[in-house]
Amino acid sequence: MKVIGIDPGTATTGWAILTEKEDELQPINYGTISTKKNLEDDARILELSKDLEKIIRQYQPQEAAVESLFFFKNKKTVISVAQARGSILLTLKQNNIKVFDYTPLQVKQALTGYGKAEKRQMQEMVKNILHLKKIPQPDDIADAIAIALCHFHSRKLVNLNKNHQKIINSKNLKN
Repeated sequence: MKVIGIDPGTATTGWAILTEKEDELQPINYGTISTKKNLEDDARILELSKDLEKIIRQYQPQEAAVESLFFFKNKKTVISVAQARGSILLTLKQNNIKVFDYTPLQVKQALTGYGKAEKRQMQEMVKNILHLKKIPQPDDIADAIAIALCHFHSRKLVNLNKNHQKIINSKNLKN
């Protein structure tokens, strides 16, 4: 299973492709998609979509974990991030990739056990979980990796719950 984690942004979008081999999560590749500040919003959104399309074609992820929008103090920022996120969701859907949304709180909770963890704690967890020599830079990459890690964590919980439910159901059938 390959998962792409995405930290949406108009200027910089972080992305990471992770896979699970023999119960160990491994990074395949990660990076950023950057758009030029002098471009109009529509041109930036198109560039983001085209670059994401190339990444999808190259790595062929089956699922995507995308950070949900959360409260922004700056209304202009939230609008541009929402536009970028819309472009990302459309591109993923056009490529038949199942999308899962995670809030920053969910990502922090999954990686550190504390929903209000500091950014540095998150970055250290990303480095440690994937056995990296250093924290990926810029922050957008570490965030995208964290989102993908959160998704793998959530998938395991869902599978555990399914298996637990099967056991309960089989015990009920015997009674």
